[in-house]
Amino acid sequence: MMIRYWQPFRELENLRRQMDQVFDELTAQTSDAPSAAWAPAVELIDAGDNLILKAQLPGVAAKDVDVQVTRDAISLSGERQRQHNDSNHLHSEFRYGQFQRIINLPVAVQNDNVQADYRDGILTLTLPKVEEVRNRVVKINLGELSPSTSGQTLEASAK
Repeated sequence: MMIRYWQPFRELENLRRQMDQVFDELTAQTSDAPSAAWAPAVELIDAGDNLILKAQLPGVAAKDVDVQVTRDAISLSGERQRQHNDSNHLHSEFRYGQFQRIINLPVAVQNDNVQADYRDGILTLTLPKVEEVRNRVVKINLGELSPSTSGQTLEASAK
């Protein structure tokens, strides 16, 4: 006789995946509508003293993108316009129209020192972190400890 254990979390995860798949299929069916909303894909990287945000904006002109940066969030908005208004399109999965995306940042940034680069449909923002949240290295001097003081509290000396 085989014993099988019931794993409710695995079953809930399977149910969630199935529901996501149903909603993805519904969204794909309505994406041919001209008013279908879309949002650019983003990537956020912690690069030490900076955060780097990359956003995919293929087919969007730089003049059609509005970027607003606060200390704790970034707002990307704009519009991708259809190049040709031909009625000869048989099928299109491209999404057109206005978009807006707000990205909450994990740490505060210096919003007045942001650098932007836009090449090949990729927007790259370099966001310097505020001084308080940057990683600081503190050196602990262990050379002055004698073996008899090893069980006592260590004091850190910042250099």
